[in-house]
Amino acid sequence: MVDETQVAQGKRIQRRTGKTFHVATRVLPERIRHPTYVLYGFFRIADEVVDAEETLPPAEQREELERLRLAALGEEPTDDPVLDAFSAVRERHAIADADVNAFIDAMASDIDTDRYETYAELEAYMNGSAAAVGRMMTAIMEIENEDAALPHATKLGEAFQMTNFLRDVGEDVVERQRVYLPQETLREHGVDERQILNREFDSNVAAAMRAELARTERLYEEGVAGIKYLPDDCQFAVLLAAVLYADHHRLIRRRGYDTLTATPQLSTPRKLWLLAYTRWRWQWNRDPEAVFYEVSQGFDEDAGSRRHSPHDPAILRTD
Repeated sequence: MVDETQVAQGKRIQRRTGKTFHVATRVLPERIRHPTYVLYGFFRIADEVVDAEETLPPAEQREELERLRLAALGEEPTDDPVLDAFSAVRERHAIADADVNAFIDAMASDIDTDRYETYAELEAYMNGSAAAVGRMMTAIMEIENEDAALPHATKLGEAFQMTNFLRDVGEDVVERQRVYLPQETLREHGVDERQILNREFDSNVAAAMRAELARTERLYEEGVAGIKYLPDDCQFAVLLAAVLYADHHRLIRRRGYDTLTATPQLSTPRKLWLLAYTRWRWQWNRDPEAVFYEVSQGFDEDAGSRRHSPHDPAILRTD
């Protein structure tokens, strides 16, 4: 049984560390919103173990992740309220042990992996991080047609994480010396990794960013196409999350693809406006794909295939 204190603790963690996702979580129905706070609290605890490289040696980080794994799977008792709550939610909603294990394994790989040679390698990492998170979210929503929904949930989770990687290129270098852009993409566009590490932006870096942004937008297309399989009272929240994350692409393009020297962030007024505008569109059209393309700005501009709404107001150009 998860109590109100445990839910509140997860909510505080999400409000502090996942501001974009928090906006979307708040419009979920309570039966999904509360377990989502619990899940997020667990995700952040594991992530913070990996980010504690300055205070914990690698061996101790791995030991701590294993402790989290056993507690999350209910195999060891715990006095940590976040872990206890997650274990209860996992059991209540039949979250697959495989997804919990995949998530912890991905966190463990972050301890000694800070480069990815190919996109396939990066995709394998994301299958255990964001994609596993997407699958856990579908579990707590208790979807009727899981076989249809899960592939799309996986792609949408990957899309969200790729957006974060593309937004935080410079930040990841400064804080963790990590480069998530695939090495093959950098080479293909004539980028020396030292440019990334030295935060030296040029047209070659822009070209590499443009290529990965296009790849990410194909993930959004696949992910958003599956929102229709979610329960009716969950569709708007997931659609809003997609709109909010994808809006970072508008900011990235506005900066000429330079996220090495600064990290673009959505302002609170922008998030609230997108919430209001998406809700207004949703009242008139319950097709998640149609609303996503109507609301999203700066999405798929390079391909020139985005469907523009003829009534997009000027306020959409503000941050």
